Amino acid sequence: MFLLTLTDSKNEGAYAVQDSDGDKVLFLFEHKDDAQRYAMMLEVDNSPDITSKTMDVIEVDDKLAINTCKMHNYKYAVITPNDIVIPPKNDKI
Repeated sequence: MFLLTLTDSKNEGAYAVQDSDGDKVLFLFEHKDDAQRYAMMLEVDNSPDITSKTMDVIEVDDKLAINTCKMHNYKYAVITPNDIVIPPKNDKI
């Protein structure tokens, strides 16, 4: 699986979107090209949180990422090739 990080902030965590309840949700992409496409949309959209920053796509172990999210009660979503995800307005990192 693949996730997004800010190029200059890889050690600060992964990119996550805020859901309607205000909780952060980590997107785990099954395919690298889907993660790259989402990162390009974020950069083109000029999100206030990533203005003048670029995103990196990082490969992570599927089981480790999901187990880590579960262990820390962190919400996540597995994005399959059949899913369409568009960056929300006013997203948070």
